[in-house]
Amino acid sequence: MSRRWTARLALAAGAAALLVLVVFAGLGSLVLMGVGWAGLALTAAGGWWMLTHTGWIRVLAVLLVVVAPLGVLVLYAAAGLLWVVLVSLGLWALAVSAGRAALVEDTAPSMPECSVSRAARPFLIMNPHSGGGKVERFHLAERARALGAEVVVLDPDRRQDVAELARRAVQDGADLLGVAGGDGTQALVARVAAEHDIPFMVISAGTRNHFAMDLGLDRQDPSRCLEALTDGVELRVDLGYLHAGEPADRSAGRAFINNASFGVYAEIVQSPAYRDDKARTILEMLPDLLTRRSGARLSVRAGSVTMDGTQAVLVSNNPYESGDPAGLGRRERLDSGELGVLGVAVGNAAEATELLMRGGQGRGLTEVTAREVVVDADAPVIPVGVDGEALMLPTPVHCRLASGALRVRVPRHRPGVPHGAPPMDWRRVRRLALTMGRVAAGRGAA
Repeated sequence: MSRRWTARLALAAGAAALLVLVVFAGLGSLVLMGVGWAGLALTAAGGWWMLTHTGWIRVLAVLLVVVAPLGVLVLYAAAGLLWVVLVSLGLWALAVSAGRAALVEDTAPSMPECSVSRAARPFLIMNPHSGGGKVERFHLAERARALGAEVVVLDPDRRQDVAELARRAVQDGADLLGVAGGDGTQALVARVAAEHDIPFMVISAGTRNHFAMDLGLDRQDPSRCLEALTDGVELRVDLGYLHAGEPADRSAGRAFINNASFGVYAEIVQSPAYRDDKARTILEMLPDLLTRRSGARLSVRAGSVTMDGTQAVLVSNNPYESGDPAGLGRRERLDSGELGVLGVAVGNAAEATELLMRGGQGRGLTEVTAREVVVDADAPVIPVGVDGEALMLPTPVHCRLASGALRVRVPRHRPGVPHGAPPMDWRRVRRLALTMGRVAAGRGAA
């Protein structure tokens, strides 16, 4: 189906959703919509109170989160209009889905790639614990050695400095560095590759593999990443750096391939109890962190934008797609030369409700891009999550991007980046549905 007809489907489904309400509920359709919005607002407020209180207030908040939507459904059923609401919601979901699909460009931007010769002495580091044992399950070490690579499988019983292993390999003549492991390990070796301007190879053997996803690699079968050793192309991508303290020492610092997080999440993962009981630790720490009774008070400067009192800040190596409902899921490009910055500052139930009801858009969320970001606090040292690794760094923390600093070797044939649909824009959908046919007809006549 063409984008024009998909846009028309969106408009038709949206109109049908409203028509069903008006025809079968009459003036009561306004009451139905009001009751639904009220239920959503109460649910959002209850969720905020559940996260920011303990004891009997939390218990009441949980009850509100459960009772509010159930109460709305009971009222609809008592009025004999539950089926009307469900049909209308189904049509509206179809309209939004079709509208977002219609707004997806026919050709998504891609990062430039160049053909390269095969590496003579590739050196790969593999973590046998990453991803639940993917290295052993997919026989990655054996396959890589068969392709001529030198492979070091980390010893799970002792801590090893992967950056030092990579540096020694370069000194011994390695002309490509690669990692089968999590994003944190990837970042440490990526920095060494960038320092020596040699290719870096990603093998998607981690748990989430965010960097591998954004490179378009196969995350289901990490053995396919090894094709980069024999039939590879090269991408130039950006590399993020953290420099702690004042002034920033640009010759040092920690590299990151995905993001650095500050505030609530970083505070929680620093807790010794987090690894043993994540859910309980989160519920115990959130009330004080969200209400600012504990934790450092952050101040962020991202280019010309300043954010004070934010509860959570995420600085990413290139911005994440704003239309991704999962949040922070993917980046279409890794070579834009800009950091992505997300700041969350929610002070009460009303602001939390606004953020939810406006689909993640509201006063509590700030989303910008910048070449450099400075995160300061009212504490000399703050927790920072860097590509999933928990660190403690002195303030202020400077984040910058080294444009095109990393040469990444990837297979010539790979699944590609899963492009997400953009945010819904009814004006664009209407314009698309009504004008594309005319434009096409005009071109045909010409």
